[in-house]
Amino acid sequence: MRQPNNPVHDRISQEVGDAPVVLFMKGTPVFPQCGFSAAVVQVLSALGVRFKGVDVLSDPSLREGIKSFSDWPTIPQLYVKGEFVGGCDIVREMYQTGELADLLKTHGIETQAA
Repeated sequence: MRQPNNPVHDRISQEVGDAPVVLFMKGTPVFPQCGFSAAVVQVLSALGVRFKGVDVLSDPSLREGIKSFSDWPTIPQLYVKGEFVGGCDIVREMYQTGELADLLKTHGIETQAA
């Protein structure tokens, strides 16, 4: 749950607001540091979506803060237009059903999905 006057939550809010699609992940989009982060990068890449990757491993307070910010216990976490979408399993499932592409299009985010 987002906490007022929490510097980590303020930073996360700013990160989420800076780009239409933001992925809080372990590692970077070019060099993911865990299989789950890599899987979400692959999904977004398959859709041709431009996104901002935020490496939670570089900052322990961010790594813990993102969990309380979203009230979601695991990383990676995908945000679209400031809204929390989900983690790896949810993103993969949404991709497979076409729901992720629909969500992105609804928010005016271009995809290259067929």
